[in-house]
This record gives sequence, C-alpha cells and structure tokens, in this order.
Amino acid sequence: LNLNDESLNLGPDESRHLSKVLRKKVGEKIRVTNGHGLEWNGELIKIDSRKATAKKKEAVLHQNKILPLNIAIAPTKSNDRLEWFLEKATEIGVTEITPLVCDHSERKSIKPERINKILVAGLKQSVQYFLPKLNPMISFEEFMKSNHPQIKLLAHCQKSNRTPMHKLGNLNKEILIMIGPEGDFSNREIKAAVYNSFIEITLGVNRLRSETAGIVACSKVATIREISKTK
Repeated sequence: LNLNDESLNLGPDESRHLSKVLRKKVGEKIRVTNGHGLEWNGELIKIDSRKATAKKKEAVLHQNKILPLNIAIAPTKSNDRLEWFLEKATEIGVTEITPLVCDHSERKSIKPERINKILVAGLKQSVQYFLPKLNPMISFEEFMKSNHPQIKLLAHCQKSNRTPMHKLGNLNKEILIMIGPEGDFSNREIKAAVYNSFIEITLGVNRLRSETAGIVACSKVATIREISKTK
C-alpha cells in the first residue's frame, strides 16, 4: 500500500474481519496503514467474506515522532503469555522488540510470522501507524556486543543497588530495557550487563512474571514521558 494508490483490494482474512466481525457495508469508510506511517482512508465499493475493495478518499504520510523504546526480553515458555505481552506492549507504544536467549531461558526459538500477526493486531487496536520492529532472536552474549542507546536499563529481581525508574530523570531519549526469563537473569549475566554500562533498575516491590515486567516497564516509560510533556 502506497500514498498514491487510488484503490485497495483486501485479502480473505481482512475481508472476512470487515464483513463478519465489523459488519462493514458498501459505502462505509475504512482506515488502513502499511505500518510505516501511512494513513489511507477509503470507501468500500465491494465487500464479501473473500474480497473487499475500497477507493481512496484521502491519504496522509505521518512523520514518526515516537520516542524509541526497545524492549529486549526473554520469551516466556507459554505462547499465550508471550502473545499477550507483544500485543499490549504494541498498544502502549513499544517501537522495537528483541527476543533474547539467556542462561535460564526455557524458550530458545520463536515464530516471527506469528509474532508479526500479533504486532499488527495490537497496532490496529490502538490506531497507530508505525509497526514495532521485530529483531531476530539473539543470545545474551551476542546482544552485549551490539550497539545500544545511551540509556540502557536492566530489570532484574536480585538484591543489588537497583534504581526505581521514576528516579532515572529524563527518559525523553532512545531507551533500551532488558527483561529476563522466568528464572531471571543469572548472576553472570547481571555482572556482564553492568560491565557494559547497563543501569540496574527495579519495577516495584512485587516479584513480576517476565511478561508482566515487560508491560510494567513499557507503561512506566510512557507515563514518565507523558508527565514530562506537561511540565
């Protein structure tokens, strides 16, 4: 889908969703995005459960003004819990997701096609125009060798001098937050991250599941950034 496309043909999945779930009719308006900033508004001229066609009314290419937030997380063993995290993190506004393989990881592979479908669902639900970037799964060791933003945070449950997120100061920059597996990061991994200038943080007094920690981290960053806009 491009800015200059005058018409749009939707495949069976989207057509079925429009006709059976949303109960759209000929003459009704739809809004479509390519996940890269395009907002394409059209009018349905044909619709059934197999194919829907719309003609363009207007199209806008939005500038990406979203502050980057990369969550590097060890995927949970449960698919349902992983997908819940992916969908909700997208709705909140995560911009990049990096699946990690850690010492205590129970899941060491993912299905990118399935994950992208979840990200798309979250994008549509929250009416956004930029799809989060899904990076290939990577080992903790290799990830440590990658280029990281200035603000890089490590959330873990071990006793140490961890800083609450609200005390970090200005978060209106690119941020990377690492979330460990269900057994948490190993002591070796924590030491390696600290050696690579990651700031140890706490997400609260309660011990959280991995996917919950990921959502709390996204939410806290979004809240802190919103508050800073009002000052």
